[in-house]
Amino acid sequence: MANKNTRRRPPAAGGRRWLLPFMFFLLSFVPVLAVYYCLFAPLDIAPAGYRLEIPRGQSLYLLSNKMAADGLLPNALLARIWVRLHPGLNKLRPGIYLVQGPLTTVQLLQKLGSLEPVNRLTVVEGTTFHALLAALAQRQDLTHELDGKSDSEIMAALGLQQSYPEGLFAPDTYDIAPGDSDTFTLRRLYQRQQKILAQAWADRAPDLPYRNSYEALIMASIVEKETGSAAERSQIAGVFLRRLRASMRLQTDPTVIYGLGPAYGGHLSRADLEHPTPYNTYVIDGLPPTPIALPGQAAITAALHPASGDSYYFVARGDGTHQFSATLQEQNEAVRQFQLHRVEGYHSAPSSVSGQP
Repeated sequence: MANKNTRRRPPAAGGRRWLLPFMFFLLSFVPVLAVYYCLFAPLDIAPAGYRLEIPRGQSLYLLSNKMAADGLLPNALLARIWVRLHPGLNKLRPGIYLVQGPLTTVQLLQKLGSLEPVNRLTVVEGTTFHALLAALAQRQDLTHELDGKSDSEIMAALGLQQSYPEGLFAPDTYDIAPGDSDTFTLRRLYQRQQKILAQAWADRAPDLPYRNSYEALIMASIVEKETGSAAERSQIAGVFLRRLRASMRLQTDPTVIYGLGPAYGGHLSRADLEHPTPYNTYVIDGLPPTPIALPGQAAITAALHPASGDSYYFVARGDGTHQFSATLQEQNEAVRQFQLHRVEGYHSAPSSVSGQP
């Protein structure tokens, strides 16, 4: 008979030796798998894309939380940690973007600084200020604070000393961010134009007949309206500056058109050229009192670096370029050749130059 006091033998330990390593493996592998999934698995992006809005001053913390709340990012904290480990990615450009897949979290973070905004404002060189205002008024992505205000009221709202706005805002393409207003946008355009003008004025050619940079801006606006050919801008400026030095009137049609305003019917008559306005350079001496459009940087540079030469006249050839002449006789012959026998398709400036932003 077996002894009742005999102890039971413990089970063999080898049967459970796998359990501890397995638990360690799970505790190590599962977090790694989760991190990998959050960073490298394809994001759930709708076929139409994800509308990403980055207001000005938006922090990565708020942006990542917003994307996570929208179901785009699996984990906002991991996304922020990844960005901090890669400082070059921490570049948030204000704007509205359309994010389209397939993308992983890492790929999205890598693209944040290079996405192309879908909301942009393009102001074409030669646009008038009132055309710019009309374009801003139609933007649904802007907060409107200037509707119904006069030019002087707009300038006061911008905190500017000048009372007349023409020419003071830089044509260019600007990103529109959520929360932007028409006031904020115009202030950006003004600051850019002031920077461009100040740099160009500091680097101007010697012995120019301008009393100040504002007169150079006036000339730049005339150059801008006279030609859309980049190669001709400095030549046009040279002609006008030689006429100023010789006490000749500028006699440029765009200034007449600007002075006529809404009365301009699309064609200048002799009566229009003789009609006295502060902008009719067939009647007044020297420059008009203000710019006649928003000149771009190239036109400002041309006005401050005019081409040398002996031409005092020019006439449109009809292909967007001009024929330059040194004498009135040469000019009259050019007019007969290019103006009195216009061919089909004639235009005085390239069609790419538009008065609408």
